[in-house]
Amino acid sequence: MKKEKNCRLGKVGGQAVLEGVMMKSGDNIALAVRKEDGSIALKNSTFVSARKKNKLLNLPLIRGCVNMVEMMRLSFSTLNDSTQMLGLDDMEPESKFDKWLQRKFGDKLMNVVMTIGMVLGVILSVGLFMILPNLVTMWLNDLAVAGGGPLPSFVQNLISGLLRILIFIAYLLLVSLMKDIRRTFAYHGAEHKSVACYEAGLELTPENAATCTRFHPRCGTSFIFVILIISILVTSFINWNTWPQWAIIGMKLLMLPVIVGIGFEFLMLAGKYPNPVTRALSAPGLWMQRITTKEPDASQLEVAIAALKSAMPEEFGGQAPAGESRGENVHTDSSSHDGEDAADSGLPGGQAPAGASSSDTDTESRGS
Repeated sequence: MKKEKNCRLGKVGGQAVLEGVMMKSGDNIALAVRKEDGSIALKNSTFVSARKKNKLLNLPLIRGCVNMVEMMRLSFSTLNDSTQMLGLDDMEPESKFDKWLQRKFGDKLMNVVMTIGMVLGVILSVGLFMILPNLVTMWLNDLAVAGGGPLPSFVQNLISGLLRILIFIAYLLLVSLMKDIRRTFAYHGAEHKSVACYEAGLELTPENAATCTRFHPRCGTSFIFVILIISILVTSFINWNTWPQWAIIGMKLLMLPVIVGIGFEFLMLAGKYPNPVTRALSAPGLWMQRITTKEPDASQLEVAIAALKSAMPEEFGGQAPAGESRGENVHTDSSSHDGEDAADSGLPGGQAPAGASSSDTDTESRGS
């Protein structure tokens, strides 16, 4: 008898933020944060993907690149919103430079800041995960040449890929030592558990969510890890012994959109059609979530559930739990993100390292 498909898979995804969780379902976004007074602050908005406006942008491979750019923008915006909701911006007095920026850019200031942040983030990522491993690999090859002969091209490509993976793991381990990041990783776990609870068809309560897994195949952490592995395969045609160094690095940069597109399609497949093959291929990414997710407490699960329910008003009436067992207040706000939109649900289902937690806005509705 054919197994009935779970219609809840891929309907909602999210991202952990400072003291809270963002959830996205379709065009709906709900951000919930735990304030110092114990109440849950909620902000609702909409985010429509360019993929819905232009069919060309929704073609396989292309949609993965579009999704990544949109999710980066949404991540920065969401992190900024969570900071404002917690009142952290008010704790620091405005400097002369802050005032100058406000006068110069006005309402467009945040767009400028997000753009600069994205550019710097891309430059850092390219330098750390692409240029550095390549330079180290070339240095090792020079040592081999001095010792008698060059390393085979496929060996150099493999070394470069493994170095990227090692740098990524080391980066996650280092940031996980920070107290604030560990709390964000716990909210990341709460986001995953609440999505898993919803997808399992259980009543959304902290008690039920606590019994669910904190690992999700469409997590942003898995997405990055999958990208690192795919990059080794896709760039295997490069001949390290005949191509000049600048050409090797340049070709890898040019192949990045293809690698991102393939990774996106794989995670979509793994999330919507779980089977022994996709589970085996997703396993390395799930192992990495042991670093980027931590076991949440009941109060963190309450926040994640509040965000999920608020992001799915058609199923839950837009009502977030007012701190079920604690009688806490829920404060709401609403707004809209002009034009852009998250891919059907967001970032790669989970969370990107270091606070972009993000890990998750999902790949199309990435479950986490």
